This record gives sequence, structure tokens and C-alpha cells, in this order.
Amino acid sequence: MMTTGISKTASPHIHAGRSTSAVMRDVLIALLPLAIAGCVIYGWRALLVLAVSTGSAVLTEYIYEKLLHQPVTSGDLSAAVTGLLLGLSVTPLLPWWLAMLGSVFAVLLVKLLFGGIGRDFMNPALAARAFLLISFPKQMIQFMNPRIGAEQLDLISGATPLPAAKWSGTVPSLLDSFLGNKAGSIGEVCILAVLLGFAYLIVRRVIHWEVPLIYLAVIALFAWLWGADGWFTGNVLYQLLNGGAVFAAVFMVTDYTSTPMRRSGQRIFAAGAGFLTILIRSFGAFPEGVTFAILLMNLLTPLLDRAFVPASFGRKKHEV
Repeated sequence: MMTTGISKTASPHIHAGRSTSAVMRDVLIALLPLAIAGCVIYGWRALLVLAVSTGSAVLTEYIYEKLLHQPVTSGDLSAAVTGLLLGLSVTPLLPWWLAMLGSVFAVLLVKLLFGGIGRDFMNPALAARAFLLISFPKQMIQFMNPRIGAEQLDLISGATPLPAAKWSGTVPSLLDSFLGNKAGSIGEVCILAVLLGFAYLIVRRVIHWEVPLIYLAVIALFAWLWGADGWFTGNVLYQLLNGGAVFAAVFMVTDYTSTPMRRSGQRIFAAGAGFLTILIRSFGAFPEGVTFAILLMNLLTPLLDRAFVPASFGRKKHEV
């Protein structure tokens, strides 16, 4: 009697009709409107940051795997997604060498040294952004004002819309906040471009609409509840249209590897990240709380996965 071989691998065992490279390709396509909008708004400086961060991420993965004689996985496009996400989450005035350093940190230290895609314990792009923000705060909080002529450069230290609102009350209109006519990070400023990417991912069934909306709804809820503390906290539309909230809701809160596997855990993850975001914005030293909020929830992902393990087939849940 002939028997077939059985391959044993670690859980989870998920069957899907699309490969990793196909999913990453869809994410890259969804990020394209953000990249185009950022380059139109900020010019060649934004293009340079995006090119360096994306290229450095792919090159880092390729060199590392070649040196260690491992299978080269840069073709799955995950490194390109990490580098592009990092580039979109920083200022267009970031020096090119810091964009490169951030990508090396994200891919080498957060992703590859922990075993590669699927084994990183937090979002590599956000981890790299936090590293740059803590290590090089001066360079990370310099922004440019797109309202002035292209031949001039208006350096604004710390004056993205959220810090400006919190510290001085100077704010762009809601229309400018929606279209991106304001200072900010390359990929977060044009909400219209983010929504185009969101629509594409929904149509392609790469993400589920529920998780981003829970994240944004919690931010809106607590911005409204804490509105008595001042105009900055209580202006719900302003909280949603400025900073990286919408960008993070679509591309960070829905990350496959650093968020819970099951829908119940994803809902709690999104709600927790939303609460921490508005908590940091309202009462913390940083006007923008997206990065640290999601990274903190990334650390809770294993606990959420453990809490929502379904019952084994043929058993009641309390018997597991």
C-alpha cells in the first residue's frame, strides 16, 4: 500500500487564492495614488525620499539573503511595500541618508533578523519611523509649506497641522486638509488619494472595510467626548483629516503580519489603536499619536490571537 508524504508546518494553516507577491502588488498599486499626490504637492524632494526608501529596502533584503546564502525573497514585493510605506510616512525634507537608514532598520532589524515576512513582531515601517523620530527628531519634524512657490522653500519645524493646531491655533481649512494643501508627511496629506487606495483594496478584497472604520470611529468618538478640553481635541473632522489617522487606518491597522489573525481580535486591535491615538494626541507630548499607538497594539497581537483561538473541531470552547 502506497502512502503519500505529509508535510508538517507550524500553524496557522490558511488557504488563499492569492500569493504573497499578488497581495503585495495590490498594496503597491493602492499606494500609487498617495505617492503621485505627494510628489505633485511637494515636488522632487518627495520623489527622492520615496525612491531612496523603497530602493534601500529592496536592496537590503537582497544583499542580506545573498550574503547568508538564503533564498532571495525580494521578488515577493514585501520589502518594496515596507520601503514605500516608510517613505510615505516621513517628511519630504528628510535627508536621503536618513531615508536609507530607516529602510535598513525596518527590513534588517525588524523583519529579516526575526525570520522574515510573517514573523516580524511589529510593523517594520512604523518601527523605523519611531526609530527615526526618537533618534533624529530635528530632521523628522521639519516640513515644507506647499502653498508657496516652488522656487522657495518654507521650513516649518514641527508645524504640521496637528502641532500647529495644538500649540498656536493656526490651521488649514478642511478642504485643504482633504486635498493635501498643507504641511505634513508625504503620504498622509492628501486624504483623497488615501481613499482611492482604500477603495482599490476593498474591491480587490485585500482588506476588510470594518477594521479601518472602527479605528477612525474610536478616534472620532473620544475626540467628541473630550471636546470640552479644548478646540484641538474636540474638532472631530479635523482630527480625522489631519495627521496620519486615515493613512494608518488603511495601510497600518490592516497589516497582515503584525495584527491579529481573526476578525474579533482585529476589531479589538483597531479600537485599542484608535483609543491610544487620540489619548496621545490629547494628553501626550506628541501631537501625532498614530505611530506609537499602533506599535503598542502590535505588542498585544499575540495575546489577542491567543484570546480568540476557536474551539478545536468536536470540542466545546471551554474544553480547549
